Amino acid sequence: MNIGVLVSGRGSNLQALIDAYKAGKIEGSIALVISDNPNAYAIERCKRHGIPYQIVLRQDFTSKKDFEREMVRLLKEREVELVVLAGFMRVLSKEFLDAFPMRVINIHPSLIPAFQGLNAQKQALDYGAKITGCTVHFVSQELDNGPVIIQACVPITPEDTEDSLSEKILKFEHKILPQAVKWISEGRVKIDGRKVVVEGAVYGTLPVNPMLEYSF
Repeated sequence: MNIGVLVSGRGSNLQALIDAYKAGKIEGSIALVISDNPNAYAIERCKRHGIPYQIVLRQDFTSKKDFEREMVRLLKEREVELVVLAGFMRVLSKEFLDAFPMRVINIHPSLIPAFQGLNAQKQALDYGAKITGCTVHFVSQELDNGPVIIQACVPITPEDTEDSLSEKILKFEHKILPQAVKWISEGRVKIDGRKVVVEGAVYGTLPVNPMLEYSF
């Protein structure tokens, strides 16, 4: 399966995907990375590993519709079958999602539906939650509310700050995002309404077990 990755920042989740592909843990390729930020460190990662990339700036287009249509064109040109949002800081329209029906996934730093939107780690701390985590989900029209593919739990300690909690969660993001891409690329992910089932996955063995099958 060819995947496309949309990024806006440093691209640490992109790096986790690059490493998984290079190690042969996921079959297929990262066919294209698109950044809406010309200064994103993710671009340097692409250069270092020979990953094709394009910089597509919103300000270069008269409308959001034209901006998204250009991204769709580039992704289709590369025969992308799955679009991965890895720190892409824009909300995609229905038109974009319809171009890749149930083939756009996102990584979010909370156990959705809890703490949706920006600053999810701060939201969890401010709420006084004892457990948070991260989620890979299919993208829907509702922000951070699409069907859940995989989640990992992260305990919150009294000493945690927004930065320390973000780093704890990020370590699990780097594990569950490649796992989700692997499952989808193998055709094992089945969707029934909001319910997502992964054929052959082991469920419920431990409360914090993110169902990882491989050491990413």
